[in-house]
Amino acid sequence: MSELAAKRWAKALIELSEENNEISKEEILSDLKEVGETISSSVELSDVLNNPSISTDEKQVVLCKLFQDKIMPIVYNFIFALNLKKRIGIINEIAEEFQSQLEELKNIVRVNITSAIEISEDKKNEIKNRIAEKLQKDVKISWGIDTDIIAGLIFNINDVVVDNSVKHKLDDLCKSIIRN
Repeated sequence: MSELAAKRWAKALIELSEENNEISKEEILSDLKEVGETISSSVELSDVLNNPSISTDEKQVVLCKLFQDKIMPIVYNFIFALNLKKRIGIINEIAEEFQSQLEELKNIVRVNITSAIEISEDKKNEIKNRIAEKLQKDVKISWGIDTDIIAGLIFNINDVVVDNSVKHKLDDLCKSIIRN
């Protein structure tokens, strides 16, 4: 439920920011993350903002004192609206979704690649360039190592997994043998 709400709030903020070309979406993202980190890093603040017995007006006073002169007006007004709608608790999810939507606007795709061993920088660049060419997007890659996959690569692109590991192929082979 909060994931869908975060998507809607992030989309609304993206649309609002597009009304004024002078507003930097990257600065908005930075401010959103700062607000989220500030709230998350303080148990007391988080408790106050998520406590239904504390009035929205009292929460607004707290938010005003903390953020009014520290973040962009568009973000300040946004967190004001979040508080009024009792959604300030999903600020971190909204920041993540805002980042995803911003990357989509900029034609960027994030890819997680897992290998069994460390890969040379040349090979990493070659793989990155191939993926970028196939997807026709700017690619941001996070690399991981999992020795359990034996060899090969596992790609995760927008929650779609392409498992080209030896372990996966062996598992498929075992399942095939058992069925026959």
